[in-house]
Amino acid sequence: MRVLVVEDFEVLARTLGTGLRREGMAVDVVLDGDDALERLAVTRYDVVVLDRDVPGTHGDDVCRRIVADRSGSRVLMLTASSTVKDRVEGLGLGADDYLPKPFDFAELVARVRALGRRPAALLPPVLESDDLTLDPARRVASRGGRRLDLSPKEFGVLECLLSAQGRPVSAEELLERVWDEAADPFTTTVKTTIRRLRAKLGDPPVIHTVREGGYRVGAP
Repeated sequence: MRVLVVEDFEVLARTLGTGLRREGMAVDVVLDGDDALERLAVTRYDVVVLDRDVPGTHGDDVCRRIVADRSGSRVLMLTASSTVKDRVEGLGLGADDYLPKPFDFAELVARVRALGRRPAALLPPVLESDDLTLDPARRVASRGGRRLDLSPKEFGVLECLLSAQGRPVSAEELLERVWDEAADPFTTTVKTTIRRLRAKLGDPPVIHTVREGGYRVGAP
């Protein structure tokens, strides 16, 4: 899952970024609305954690732009105000969820994951292909009843491939969805992760290479 954190309090922004990465998410962090719009123009995010009162372009306007562009990004709006009026206003702007400060980090993670499971094309809560199952909410994957010991990146790649429902997913798309802005676009990390994932999944092969198309789960 690719997440953009937009928060002007730098200590909190970096803390959120570090914490969400530990939860297996690919996270970019910006400190104002102008930088947020620049990132959104070139990168597709599953969830945007958006402080309402960021400098530059106001958080309200960032939210309006996300909705107007129909990018599919879900918005979790953060604010220091906890009044019902403010929550109603935030949701009225098009935000998908609203979390007042201070908040518990575990609740933030749960809300981000819940929003990440609500793509434009509705997916089942548990992803399956033959004897392979993956539960994004519980962060559990298994094959033939055997639980798989996957790293966060391996889990993210498998989730992305299963979510595609048989569509080939390019290495570039995997790099964008599972890693963050620090990833080298010329690295072989996707190929390496796929190789390790295949070894853990075992035989018969589950992940197939599509010539000039990337990878897919399921029979061609």
